[in-house]
Amino acid sequence: MAGNDDVELPDLAHEDQAANAPALLQGDTQTEADIKRTATDLEAVFDVPVTVSAVLGKSGIPMLDLVGNYEQLGKFVLEIIKPEFAGWGLDPRFIARDRAHPTGTVAATLDARGVPAYRIAESVAWDHLAAPPALRRATPAAVVYGTLALRRPPNRRALSRLLDAWPRALRVVDLNLRSPFDTPAVSAFALASAQLVKLNDHELARLAGPAGRTPGALEKAARRFARRHRIVRVCVTAGARGAGLLWDDQWFWEPSRPVPVRDTIGAGDAFLGGLLGALLARRVAPKIALAQASRLAEFVAARDGATPPYTCDARGRPRDPTR
Repeated sequence: MAGNDDVELPDLAHEDQAANAPALLQGDTQTEADIKRTATDLEAVFDVPVTVSAVLGKSGIPMLDLVGNYEQLGKFVLEIIKPEFAGWGLDPRFIARDRAHPTGTVAATLDARGVPAYRIAESVAWDHLAAPPALRRATPAAVVYGTLALRRPPNRRALSRLLDAWPRALRVVDLNLRSPFDTPAVSAFALASAQLVKLNDHELARLAGPAGRTPGALEKAARRFARRHRIVRVCVTAGARGAGLLWDDQWFWEPSRPVPVRDTIGAGDAFLGGLLGALLARRVAPKIALAQASRLAEFVAARDGATPPYTCDARGRPRDPTR
């Protein structure tokens, strides 16, 4: 697998690349153990890739999502999401079906501050993702993957094959350091080929030493992290304080705007989807992309559910179609 220091990074502002080139997300799809029978509560159905997929679909970027299975729960999930996929601009045909392993489940609970905690089932369908030859012939603009999907060796091998097949795709890592799957080996593998890493301030402190709370302190920690892992694009989210982006040695900071928080589940995924949508579809400058991603995350956090209904205008601003 090629390292992140010997692959030319895509020039998102100038590269002659089709605007609708698909992004591919690997793994991390999970369903709630006590899933609600409603298509409006999709935060109880999916974790990272599908909620990110929804955001990118609204930005006009079609998705290939290598997840799912086909036992009873899997069939139920597919049935309730089909109407949602149409509204997101996604094609459910790209959901892989695994007949040998159960659908992944996660039990999510919120503490008094509204911070979620997760209990994640093991040895499930998304632990056995495939990389068939037909898929390797695709030409995605980006490959987005998280550390949870890499907890087992078969997925690491599959991802290696895909990255080798797609040398021009932007490789994006969304770190999800959730115990007990947050081993140094998994993090090292995920970061080895990364070209853009998104992590929160707690994860940054864990991997790069004390991060502090000010934008300046976070910048210093982000630069330490970037040097240590030879990554030139690092995005750090810091909750209500804001988010920072280290992009080709330039640091940008976007302060958060106060919103009445209803549900934080999905806000981080909305942020990442908004950032990639701005960079890949709207082709805006990194500073503007950071601001647009922040506004979308705030919008989602102020509403119930990980995928509330909304549309985005040409400048990436979310609007609630029900109001």
